[in-house]
Amino acid sequence: MSTTPHEPAGRLLELLREPPGEPDVSAGYLDLLGASAKKPPSLAQSVMESTLLPRIYEKAWRPVGFNLAKGWPLGPDTAEEHAMARDWLGLAQPGHAARPPATVLDVACGPGNVTRALAAGVDPAGLVVGLDASETMLARAVADTAPGDPVTYVRGDAVDLPFRDGAFDAVCCFGALYLFDDPWTALDGMTRVLRPGGNLIILTSRRPLTTPRLGAELLRRATGFTAFGDREITRALTDRGYTAVRRRRYPLMQVAGGVI
Repeated sequence: MSTTPHEPAGRLLELLREPPGEPDVSAGYLDLLGASAKKPPSLAQSVMESTLLPRIYEKAWRPVGFNLAKGWPLGPDTAEEHAMARDWLGLAQPGHAARPPATVLDVACGPGNVTRALAAGVDPAGLVVGLDASETMLARAVADTAPGDPVTYVRGDAVDLPFRDGAFDAVCCFGALYLFDDPWTALDGMTRVLRPGGNLIILTSRRPLTTPRLGAELLRRATGFTAFGDREITRALTDRGYTAVRRRRYPLMQVAGGVI
């Protein structure tokens, strides 16, 4: 598979800190990890990298699990969640004539459901990049993305993003920060790749006030899942220089974002 600078995959190379001399796009996405050795994933990460989950993620796992965690039927459903992401990131809603030619990063994109939802708010001259470490998830993402969409995918490390400083107008990380071994380093990376004035939105876990901190720590050690405290994410954004920080709180999840 060859690429040109005008194709999404070719434009992706221009965003990288160290573009590979011989890009491996044989699977339909740019693979920057290859067969390199890595430490065994946590229990939570193993589930995300399974072969079954990509097949049921968008139609069952995510709408059922996430919507319940957001307090369905009172909380937002998946369509409302996607609309919120486009709004907070300064993108357009589907069907709007004027869509920004933004360059957007979807961190830990999984099977690309959020990536494609963001692309619906971007002009064809823009680009939405979905990054994930899971080959099975990315295979599903590539299969479900229509040719001609301003979307491309890369297999890379979400905690050590391979992109240039200030490469993106907007960054999204939905349903993944709680799985990272080092979420704060990951947040530093998202901040680094945002241009000044760029927008960030994160959907992540929320630890109920009644949950002891010790219980949350034991859960993290046993499964690799982090339940973030009530103001932990917004405080981290403020500490990193974000302004216009906002948050929406749900029973077991929270959405937070700001402008860098």
